[in-house]
Amino acid sequence: MTCHMESTVAPLTSQSAEMQRAELERELETLHPASWAWALGCCRRNRDDADDVLQSVYVMVLDGRAKFDERSAFKTWLFGVIRRTALASYRRRAVRNALLLRFLDRTQHSDPPSSEPHLVRSLARLPRRQREVIELVFYHDLTVDGAAAIMGVSAGSARVHYDRAKKRLRVLLEGRT
Repeated sequence: MTCHMESTVAPLTSQSAEMQRAELERELETLHPASWAWALGCCRRNRDDADDVLQSVYVMVLDGRAKFDERSAFKTWLFGVIRRTALASYRRRAVRNALLLRFLDRTQHSDPPSSEPHLVRSLARLPRRQREVIELVFYHDLTVDGAAAIMGVSAGSARVHYDRAKKRLRVLLEGRT
């Protein structure tokens, strides 16, 4: 399969290691604004967490722990790596927070601050998969099938989440709940 990156280069697997790294760096730089926005969405709009996740992803990509296998577009693959890294980071934080709460006897509030725009608050109220598919399609200009590949679900499942998310957002934005 040929590489579907935005630049016109030979497949990464046929280049020397130096050229591979240089090409990866160029692709990561090109996709950085979209990648950061996606990481922010995966981290529930927490900028510090998004920065940490994206830094981890870039390190994994550049040191070879995450390898582009050319089975999809580079952007699709990269967004999948970002999503999985964010989920792993979230799980680690959740365990750490649960342990801290046990010792500190505090409760953690996950509601977004009321100063956030109504749309952001409404998106935050969607279930994770619904929120992810909406963000990928609307904010990152991907198809529902592309979003499915990133999310690791079937295209049919992504379409169901997409449809439900649009209906739920409509209700939330109209203030019916």
